[in-house]
Amino acid sequence: MSFLQSDHSFILNRYKNMLPVTADTPLVTLGEGATPLIKSTRLVEMIGLRELYFKAEFMNPTGSFKDRGMVLAVAKAVESGSRAVICASTGNTSASAAAYGSKHGLEVIVVVPEGRIAQGKLVQAIAYGAKIVSLDGSFDDALTTVRELCQKHPVALVNSVNSDRIEGQKTAAFEIIDDLGKCPDILALPVGNAGNITAYWKGFKEYFNLKRVEFVPELWGFQATGASPIVQNVVVKNPETIATAIRIGNPASWSQAIEARDASNGKIESVTDNEIMDAYSLLAKEEGIFCEPASAASVAGLLKNKLSGIDFSDKTAVCVLTGHGLKDPDVALQLKTTQLESSSNINSLEKALDWH
Repeated sequence: MSFLQSDHSFILNRYKNMLPVTADTPLVTLGEGATPLIKSTRLVEMIGLRELYFKAEFMNPTGSFKDRGMVLAVAKAVESGSRAVICASTGNTSASAAAYGSKHGLEVIVVVPEGRIAQGKLVQAIAYGAKIVSLDGSFDDALTTVRELCQKHPVALVNSVNSDRIEGQKTAAFEIIDDLGKCPDILALPVGNAGNITAYWKGFKEYFNLKRVEFVPELWGFQATGASPIVQNVVVKNPETIATAIRIGNPASWSQAIEARDASNGKIESVTDNEIMDAYSLLAKEEGIFCEPASAASVAGLLKNKLSGIDFSDKTAVCVLTGHGLKDPDVALQLKTTQLESSSNINSLEKALDWH
């Protein structure tokens, strides 16, 4: 084993009985899971909630929620005898696949839409030693092509269409309940390829069936307006949004997302890039949390519903923050800030700060 036997925090160990883990599954970890649930101190009042928490999935090893499913998907690929894994990616999946693939000594191939991946994510795949293929097309084109490739060659596909990815990701729902000691009324999260909302719903249902909770939350998913196929009920051929992680026009788990929405009495709505950026800035300046733009869609969605007149006063909500802000640093540089200049002496610094 690659971790201390006494440490039960890693998801393949902590939730072994709830996962497709066998005696032959390599329990290799990079420290994924057990991400913090951060209690809001300021946005909770702005939105008018009884309680608001942020599930900080950007605290996973490669900086995104993808690690939670990837640790299982790659382990099962190794168990089945695969020597290579492949994925299509807007960024986070490629970083995660490359990390876990390298940990297991596998060849890793990541196919990314050319010129449409944040540099903070691409550099991770490079550092982990992945073979990177830039494809002339969208993420949806890349996923279609990769799936066809896997039908012809002995390589394991580790996108969220892989059921082991969903199995691993569902553990975030377990953690929320275990940490809160209850189920939240609302779980808000960004929706791109829709694997995550599918996984959370699976996790909440399983805990409900075990009667570890008395009810399940409403799942509120939010897409970017320029990449909102589920909201529009039509494939978006050229999705556009500043939130690169959810810039997907034909989600692979579309029908499962609809099921999660309807069965939980939830909703899937869209938020504009301006609304996403406002929430992105508020999270940093009001809560001290720096996440990537796609993550902020969950907070943007709650703020938008507050403005529409929804009363949250008796509700507890959890917003899933899927990726770290350093994944897409160029976006942060677009924010307005105060930058001053000073010489290297106290008088000059006092003058720059107007501290006279």
